[in-house]
Amino acid sequence: METTDKTYFELAKRPFQDVPVTEQGVDTAAFLEACEDVVKMFDLFGSPAFAVVQNDMNGNIKKIRDRFLAHPDKSMTLEDLVNNEKGEKKRVATEGLMWLLRGLDFTCKALTINRENPSEELSVSFTKAYEQTLKKFHSFVVRPLFSLAMKACPYRATFYPKLGNPPEKVDQELEKWLAALASIVSRMQTFYTTGGHEKGL
Repeated sequence: METTDKTYFELAKRPFQDVPVTEQGVDTAAFLEACEDVVKMFDLFGSPAFAVVQNDMNGNIKKIRDRFLAHPDKSMTLEDLVNNEKGEKKRVATEGLMWLLRGLDFTCKALTINRENPSEELSVSFTKAYEQTLKKFHSFVVRPLFSLAMKACPYRATFYPKLGNPPEKVDQELEKWLAALASIVSRMQTFYTTGGHEKGL
């Protein structure tokens, strides 16, 4: 992305702070748009090693979107989508959303850690976040692929200017984006746990 007076978050199709969250739940269509912007953010990392992260997220986004398009009236919110798939033998979208939330949790924690530690390089922050989130769910085959990606993170000095200018504005937008993302992830993880939606997946 070229240097512009608008930040990455302002240019995004749907930043997480603009995803409607009501008593009924998290708006499915808006959530998927926001997730696509997360995948694009990894393009700014400039490393093919992150394809494993992007492919994983894209695959799960597709599973959720396919379900949403097939049953739009029963999938307006993420909660409705999961509840309405519950009685089916294969819960493809429910599993896809579970894994997507794990990937989002990892991304959110990594960028939060890095933002709160201005002298820490992204590779260190992302490695810490991986160990806190995704690592426990990954097999011994997958872990090395993600570990390689963590080491391929760009330097802070390279990455943050790509999010736009001035730095103070980028930081403000990033803070809002991370807060909204963390809130949605936390809400949905609680929904999965309390509703027993992870059982059998």
